[in-house]
Amino acid sequence: VQLQASGGGLVQAGGSARLSCTASGGISRFANIGWFRQPPGKEREMVAIITSTGTRNYADSVKGRFTVSRDNAKNTMYLQMDGLEPEDTAVYYCYYYSQGKTYWGQGTQVTVSS
Repeated sequence: VQLQASGGGLVQAGGSARLSCTASGGISRFANIGWFRQPPGKEREMVAIITSTGTRNYADSVKGRFTVSRDNAKNTMYLQMDGLEPEDTAVYYCYYYSQGKTYWGQGTQVTVSS
C-alpha cells in the first residue's frame, strides 16, 4: 500500500483546510485508517482514526473541529479541519493499518498563523 497525501499549507487561525490521502490498490474495509500529526519538537500523535468497524476516534484536542472520512470509490481518506488553531501546526501523516502492517503517507505540513 502506498499513500499519497495532499492539502495543507499556511492557514490563518480560525480558518479551515482539508487533507486528502489516496491509497494505491484501494482501501480495505478491514483496515483502520486515519491521520496522525507531529508538532515541532514533539512526538507523533493520533489525530483521528476510522476503525474497521466504522467507529471514529478523535484526539480530545480536535473533537468538534476535525472530521475524518473516507470515500471507498476514490480510494481516498480525508481530514476536514475547521476552527484551526496555532497549536494545530504540525506535519500531518495519513495512516493505514491492515493485517498487522502499518503504512504511512509522506507527510504534509499544516501551519496555522495567529
